Amino acid sequence: FLHPHSIAFKCFLCLFRSFVFKKTSRFYQRRSSKILSLVASFFAAAYVTKWKEFFPQRKLEYAPSFTSKVVTCATPEVLQVYLAWRQQNCHAKNQYETCFWMLVKSGKTISETQEVLKVCCCCFSVTDINDTQKQQKNELLFQKFGINYKTLPELFRQGSCLFKTKVEETVKHDENGNPVKRLRRKAVLVHSENIAARSFWNEHPSLYNDLGYFTKDIGRSEPDFVRSFQFENKLLPLTWVVVRIDGCHFHRFSDVHEFEKPNDEKALKLMNSCAVAVLEEFEDIQFAYGVSDEYSFVLKKESELYKRQSSKIVSPIASLFTSTYVTKWGEFFPQKVLKYPPSFDGRAVCYPTYKILLDYLAWRQVDCHINNQYNTCFWMLVKSGKTKTQSQDYLKGTQAREKNELLSNQFGIEYNSLPLIFRMGSSVFRLKESAAVENGVVSGKKLRLEGEVVVDHCNIIERCFWEEHPHILSYS
Repeated sequence: FLHPHSIAFKCFLCLFRSFVFKKTSRFYQRRSSKILSLVASFFAAAYVTKWKEFFPQRKLEYAPSFTSKVVTCATPEVLQVYLAWRQQNCHAKNQYETCFWMLVKSGKTISETQEVLKVCCCCFSVTDINDTQKQQKNELLFQKFGINYKTLPELFRQGSCLFKTKVEETVKHDENGNPVKRLRRKAVLVHSENIAARSFWNEHPSLYNDLGYFTKDIGRSEPDFVRSFQFENKLLPLTWVVVRIDGCHFHRFSDVHEFEKPNDEKALKLMNSCAVAVLEEFEDIQFAYGVSDEYSFVLKKESELYKRQSSKIVSPIASLFTSTYVTKWGEFFPQKVLKYPPSFDGRAVCYPTYKILLDYLAWRQVDCHINNQYNTCFWMLVKSGKTKTQSQDYLKGTQAREKNELLSNQFGIEYNSLPLIFRMGSSVFRLKESAAVENGVVSGKKLRLEGEVVVDHCNIIERCFWEEHPHILSYS
């Protein structure tokens, strides 16, 4: 997923995961939306992929999602304070949770447990409160449950650090049987007591070479100081927010998994199933439109989802979509092994008026038609024996009418008779009232209930769709 030099250091603390890019990284041209959505997306996919490895007897009940944000650390000193803050936070949360759940397991209710732990900080000044709380919790664990907090696994107390370092490995043997060794970059996982300590940082050349030296040790970090470096883009109020996600290197992904060309109906229906899951999870999303490896999700104009913080909107949508894709892969491709997890990047764009929003959606559907018509011609030519270069040259400069004639005359294909899902793309929305759905089209015999999320393949460029479903965007 990531270039081996893009991320120089990772720390895993409690439920938080921090990925540190080196200062000179040009990963995705340093576009924060792409970086944070891709990291969250791939992390979610990897989480689902590896679930059975760690929980072979336990079913993953639902697809997870992750929020992410970008913190810009201008100097090694800021990075040091950030890492110290995250590790101190790991310790404080783990100590609290250990006390909390031991008390609950001993018979106290959750409310009683919260009151017991609240008492710990009511009698001390702000400067003493942290150390005193730590001591009281340690005493509670030892006296009541016989637990020495400092003997708990380092993984729980200190979190995990992952970085790449150069190690000597045997790559082959010479004619005399002697090993030939080379230096290779290899991931190393450690649980250090203080990842922000000068002694830890400066003893690993891969860290200080990529991220800089720590010149002194620091005490307790100040979270507000670190937060001042946090990049956050708050979206304009009372505008339509469109979150568009796109598959990352999906040409390769589709080739490796041998998707049918020019369209793989199962792959498209898998994408639609993921979009349905996103709409079911986020009530503020009113409409979605998808084609090929992209999907656009439209949030209602008045939405205050995640206080309209762009990163916190984009990352959970991209990560939930991705984890659902991995989770549902077997339903649509029971005979195919998922060889590696996909990932999706995302971005959020604000549209101030209905007209501009509908123009955007019309653009995506026009693009669907243009691409599908071209790809249908292209792959029919390739399948007929032409090379890809010859097929591209043959289609260069052709218009829509000429492409339709090519399909009809050479291959006996009437373009307008191809499945709607290929020509129109997929629209996902909630029903305002009971309706019938058959073969993914809102009509026919199968009754769907009010409020249910459905997939339709229809013309969203013309006004008639929006007039028939005015509730979707409060169209007028």
